[in-house]
Amino acid sequence: MFVDQIELELSSGKGGAGCVAFRREKFVVNGGPNGGDGGRGGDVWFRVDNNTHTLAHYHGKHKLVAENGRPGLGSNMTGKSAAKLFVIVPPGTQVFDAESGELLMDLVSEGQEQKLLQGGKGGLGNTHFKSSTNQRPTYAQPGEPGETRRVRLELKLIADVGLVGFPNVGKSTLISTVSNATPEIANYEFTTLTPKLGQVRVNDYESFVMADIPGIIDGASEGRGLGLQFLRHIERTKTLLFMIDLASYMTMTYQYETLQQELERFSEMLATRAFAIALTRVDALSREEAEEKIAEMMKLVGVSPSQKSRYGFDDALPFYEQDLSDESQSFDREKPFFMVPISSVAHENIKPLNFALHTLVEMERA
Repeated sequence: MFVDQIELELSSGKGGAGCVAFRREKFVVNGGPNGGDGGRGGDVWFRVDNNTHTLAHYHGKHKLVAENGRPGLGSNMTGKSAAKLFVIVPPGTQVFDAESGELLMDLVSEGQEQKLLQGGKGGLGNTHFKSSTNQRPTYAQPGEPGETRRVRLELKLIADVGLVGFPNVGKSTLISTVSNATPEIANYEFTTLTPKLGQVRVNDYESFVMADIPGIIDGASEGRGLGLQFLRHIERTKTLLFMIDLASYMTMTYQYETLQQELERFSEMLATRAFAIALTRVDALSREEAEEKIAEMMKLVGVSPSQKSRYGFDDALPFYEQDLSDESQSFDREKPFFMVPISSVAHENIKPLNFALHTLVEMERA
């Protein structure tokens, strides 16, 4: 089960009560008070763990409470402080106050730990209240109460490249071809019901992470289909890969413009991400049909074909890549960084696609 949003009530532990005790020892007359302090209640911390991928382990839970501190003992012995309560979450989890909506934490790094609630302080034992006028205090402090807060956890996947496209355009096939991800693949729309992450290895030393989300349709930003629920998973991606199906019954113009509109409606920031275009299922068309459609798509986005790529497109169908000189690493972010026809099934242009995406990711990282 993939769970990416959940509400929890978290409470830190109460401090232990101080002890009322008196020294009783042979040959010691009027030994005086020696009650120890109570232990501190447990704090509530968040910890990021790469081995956790969803929030499903908190599904069905409504409240998590840290342990209370132990009460103090005689002979000035302090009670044991309670252990910290760690809430284990996957990278990319954001913690919001459930009532105000305030962002409290943004947890993105493996091993990152951050305290949310402080445990209650232990009460003082009666040994602290002795004085020249009160040599036999018979009272001690109770432990301080812990803190309680209702929070909402939201998971936003962290990836370098986010795949954006209509249902059944080949996103799952591509990510299963280029990475270690194993999504369900079938010939019907909305096969992908939950986001998937895959690591794409470019060579022995370099790689990047690709995210596949359920297909976006017209009206996704308003709640239609599955897009609205999962669009936030590509908010953190550095780059986007628009996947346009050459063999679809939908025109390429409709696919491209609808995807752009839905991204912009959902998030203006997301709409400004660097992007590239993959024209999928090129193997389903004849070469003449493919060249005609590719030329039509290039005209739509205002780019020209090129055969000078450094990624190995020497004998491929027409493609486009922005020309970057060695002196400048800037490019026009309103146009695709590159456009390439691919076939995941036939492995056509898959390796050049990986190299080109890696180049774009490295530029965005820099």
